[in-house]
Amino acid sequence: MSTRQITLANLEEVVTGNDIVLLDFWAAWCMPCRMFGPVFEAASEQHPDIVFGKVDTETEQQLAAMFQVSSIPTLIVFREGIPVFGQPGALVGEQLEQLITAVQALDMDEVRADIEQHRAEQAAKAEGAEAQA
Repeated sequence: MSTRQITLANLEEVVTGNDIVLLDFWAAWCMPCRMFGPVFEAASEQHPDIVFGKVDTETEQQLAAMFQVSSIPTLIVFREGIPVFGQPGALVGEQLEQLITAVQALDMDEVRADIEQHRAEQAAKAEGAEAQA
């Protein structure tokens, strides 16, 4: 499968409708982005079961802002609709392959449990701060 253009209009459908989604935030004028592009495209051909989306930060500025992208290229990875990785910088093919393998190996029940535990801890801290005020 080749890469797909991701826009504000199709983001939610793509992220929630697919098991694994990799988003490459890029711009045509960005040399590291242009170097990473063929690596990303090659990986998309090797993994037809994964969605490889490209977000043009020039035309999708609202999406870039929503994900707080301040440096490009930035790669953000979702698994079962949950963001599990985000990092600026171009990866070489082997690094991208290692990342894909790691994301595929994630125990999503454990990830969801960690998220719930974090939310509960944040809520307890907020309640404690309110009680002291």
